Amino acid sequence: MSPAGSTRASIRNTLRARRAALSPTERIAATQALVTQVERIPEFMTDARIAGYWAIAGELPLAALMSGVQARGQTWHLPIVDDDGLLRFAPWRTGAALAANRFGIPEPVCTLEQSCAPDDLDVVLVPLLGFDRAGWRLGFGGGYYDRSFAFLRERQGPGKPVLVGIGYAVQEVDPIDAQPWDVRMDYIATERELIDLTPTP
Repeated sequence: MSPAGSTRASIRNTLRARRAALSPTERIAATQALVTQVERIPEFMTDARIAGYWAIAGELPLAALMSGVQARGQTWHLPIVDDDGLLRFAPWRTGAALAANRFGIPEPVCTLEQSCAPDDLDVVLVPLLGFDRAGWRLGFGGGYYDRSFAFLRERQGPGKPVLVGIGYAVQEVDPIDAQPWDVRMDYIATERELIDLTPTP
């Protein structure tokens, strides 16, 4: 493992412990407070295709956001991990069929034709383990989001989809040493604030 990889592994361990230390009361309060922050993003309130994630391992749940998306007539999507290590996304509504993937994470049951590519989405809520105020994110280390949204890496202005990193405020870290494969978020949303990293017109 490279020095950078070793440092990231150490930071991830610290962040897992920090997130695990949150009480059930803090988690419930954060889930509700997150709605206020994410709903400040214009595209989230108006655009058609919104992607979230199925929360695992203490990630901040999105159920409160999903209900609003469906009430507005938008389509909620969940990620599906392909064999090539990339993500595609499929529409999902509460109560629809799910099946666990090879990592034990629930995914929508659908055909390839019913799913869409990452660049077909309008807004993607991205789970994170850590973040900094420049919009860089630490995930679990699998690289699925970075590979799937690599086409956004060179964007100079607003891109599609809008990427929103989702996490608890305690997951903030000192500036992350971004690697060439990292994809920067457009926003970071926590239960306390919305960090807007979009270019100023």
